[in-house]
Amino acid sequence: REAERQAAEAAARREAERQAAEAAARREAERQAAEAAARREAERQAAESAARREAERRAAEEAARLEAERQSVEEAQRLEDEERQAVAAAIAEESARQAAEEAQRRRAAVGVAKVKTPEQTVVMVADDSRVVRVKTGRLLTAHRYQVLMAEDGQDAGRQIEKAVPDVLVTDVDMPGMDGLELARQVRGNPRTAHLPIIMVTSDSDELRIQARAAGVNVVLGKPYPEEQLIAHIQQLLSNSLRA
Repeated sequence: REAERQAAEAAARREAERQAAEAAARREAERQAAEAAARREAERQAAESAARREAERRAAEEAARLEAERQSVEEAQRLEDEERQAVAAAIAEESARQAAEEAQRRRAAVGVAKVKTPEQTVVMVADDSRVVRVKTGRLLTAHRYQVLMAEDGQDAGRQIEKAVPDVLVTDVDMPGMDGLELARQVRGNPRTAHLPIIMVTSDSDELRIQARAAGVNVVLGKPYPEEQLIAHIQQLLSNSLRA
């Protein structure tokens, strides 16, 4: 019986030790699992914080880039506006200078001006369109003006070199030499600098400025009333006589 009792006690002690060991192992496993979960949570939070900071940094960089682009566009627009204003001012100044020189040349002309009748007045029409030449020529002929025809700017320049008309009516867009170049050539020659020039062009402010700078007296938009052309010719001839 003693032996059985001792064996039972030993078995109970071993069972208690086994259960204690299992409980300790279970607590250790739970501790390690808790530590691992806490570590993963800390890593997750750190990753989220890093991602948030990176997103904020990129957003700040993008905002700075867009602001720099906006400022660059505004600066370019400002410089363009200043350049356009400077060009317009230079064109206006050049136009005024040429007008003053033209007036001075007319005042210095020798001889007394003589009033011409329409029959004695020669009007040159320079246009690469045959339809326009014929139509304008018929209008001028109906008002008893003498008419010369030029197919383009070069043709007009050659004819003017031989005989200077009283008035030049020219288109802008012509092959070879356009109307602006023809006007500059006429104004650049002292022999023809006084010649009144009427330019027919599209209704464009830029072209009007260029025409004025080239020395054109009158710019007519397309289409124009026929009586307006006749009135301008009469006015220009009257002004040239007074000058």
